[in-house]
Amino acid sequence: MEPQETMEVEVAYARPERQLILRVEVPAGTTALEAARLSGIEEQFPEIRLDQNRMGIFGKLCKGDRVLNPGDRVEIYRPLLADPRAARRELAAAGKSMGKGGRDGDD
Repeated sequence: MEPQETMEVEVAYARPERQLILRVEVPAGTTALEAARLSGIEEQFPEIRLDQNRMGIFGKLCKGDRVLNPGDRVEIYRPLLADPRAARRELAAAGKSMGKGGRDGDD
């Protein structure tokens, strides 16, 4: 039986107070989800739910079934605390209600 070819990848996760990048030796053909599981990162950060958290490679979103290349960094993303669109709408609404809108009080 031939030895299986392996490659090194990284798996990363970050909280505001703690970040971790793990180097993992995985078989060639490993997917992003498999690498995350093999890394053991879930034991370091119990809030991670690999079936729910979004992930990406070097800042670009990907699905868990994306096959990795040597040197790829799988990033596991935390859920957003606030919807950015909703936050902008709220700021815009607050700005209008406070009289801001680029006019110099010429009501």
